[in-house]
Amino acid sequence: MQPQFQITGQPSVELAQQQNKVLRNTYLLLALSMLPTVVGAIVGVQMGLFTGSPMLFLLVFLGGAFAFIWGIRRTQDSALGVVLLLGFTFFMGLMLSPMLQVALGFSNGSSLIATAAGGTGAIFFTLAGIATVTKKDFSFIGKFLFIGLVVIILASLANIFFQIPVLSLTVSAVAIMIFSGYILYDISQIVHGGETNYIAATLKVYLDVFNIFVNLLNILMLLSGRRD
Repeated sequence: MQPQFQITGQPSVELAQQQNKVLRNTYLLLALSMLPTVVGAIVGVQMGLFTGSPMLFLLVFLGGAFAFIWGIRRTQDSALGVVLLLGFTFFMGLMLSPMLQVALGFSNGSSLIATAAGGTGAIFFTLAGIATVTKKDFSFIGKFLFIGLVVIILASLANIFFQIPVLSLTVSAVAIMIFSGYILYDISQIVHGGETNYIAATLKVYLDVFNIFVNLLNILMLLSGRRD
């Protein structure tokens, strides 16, 4: 009778390969999603979209964003999910254009936008690298981040009516910390198998990056914008 040998560790190897595949596809799709965002932003700036009514902008933004996110979630297991995600990133570029128009109204506006983009990239690559290389499980910060997100949303809505520069600066600074934490959290979810769909993962990380850029640009405009 020949001895029976059992190969151990095979499921964990397959799981690691699956997680690496999701992470790789997430990074590739995230990089691709930046192209429609840039195109949408350029189109929006050229057309001068949403420069008149902040309330109309808010309604279009909320309605469009929720519709796209709902559609992406429903189709995240098919190629249509990728199409909707890229459409969503184009839409987000359009929604970014009013802020870019304000930034370009400064004499150093182009520099501010480039600095915000570079800073956002540095934050993302640093934190994504930490979550990927160290493989530390950051799921424990999820509840704290959610509470912080709710507070940021409420403060942002309040500032639409009050328009207080100091409050805007504070909200943006805290928002950068919150969404930086979400990068750690969302990448960690992929690394540890909590998120197995790369389309859903890309959507989450894209929103993290987008919000960091918006808030970093807002801080730069408030502190460094020149109109000479």
